[in-house]
Amino acid sequence: MSTVALLGTGIMGAAMGRNLLRTGHRLSVWNRTRERALPLQADGAVVAGTPAEAVAGADVIITMLADGPAVAQAMAQAAPALSAGQVWAQMSTVGVRALDELGALAAGHGLVFVDAPVQGTRQPAEAGTLVVLAAGPRDPRLASVFDAVGGKVVHVGEVGAATRLKLAVITFGISLTSALGEALALAKALDVPAAGFAEVVTGGPMDSPFAQAKIAAIAAGDYTPSFTVGNAETATRLIAEAAALAGVSVDLTEAAGARFRRAEARGHGAQDMAAGYFASFPD
Repeated sequence: MSTVALLGTGIMGAAMGRNLLRTGHRLSVWNRTRERALPLQADGAVVAGTPAEAVAGADVIITMLADGPAVAQAMAQAAPALSAGQVWAQMSTVGVRALDELGALAAGHGLVFVDAPVQGTRQPAEAGTLVVLAAGPRDPRLASVFDAVGGKVVHVGEVGAATRLKLAVITFGISLTSALGEALALAKALDVPAAGFAEVVTGGPMDSPFAQAKIAAIAAGDYTPSFTVGNAETATRLIAEAAALAGVSVDLTEAAGARFRRAEARGHGAQDMAAGYFASFPD
């Protein structure tokens, strides 16, 4: 098993770290807020004080942070301890522009750079069934790492291809979540029970496990985060940026971004993105 350094122990990173430990990997972890990394110590991880401490001597470095600037900052802090030949699996959702900058950073330190964002939220992360979208070198040191955190690995070509695929897939999830929130808000305003809405959708062509999960969350008022409103809003900006570079319109995503910003302004930023539902109602 590889020796792994994990930078970022939020909802996704912590779950991935536990699965790496469960499968026998040696793991050092770092998080900007140290308290969020400490629970992994009880599972066998070494909690590092700095990114440089975490990456020293690691075979594989994983970044699982909020966005491109956060990844760039952490890796800049890790730079004194980086060694040529280490594998860097960049598994955060960072967008196309940031990925180019991170790739240049990797090249400057002689790292084997793999573009490997994941598809999935808290539950598949905890179960080790994420879909890993991998682009770039197929380094054998990553095989056991990807097996530990994912149920499927999709290899899609050169660096950049995985990030582009992730943006396309997450566009669908964000648009679907926003549409469901809007539909259920209208149902509430029209005195239509959420259970009635669910009954019509269930088993029909519009049904899916994802839709059922978001309908259930809104109906129960349970916004325990799998992917937060704040993260979803960030994703809408990355999608819009990529779309502008490609010369296409993403009207639904831009509308979803506006909804998420309203929900954030009303105090729902740390809740699951299903809480975008609240954007439909007056302050």
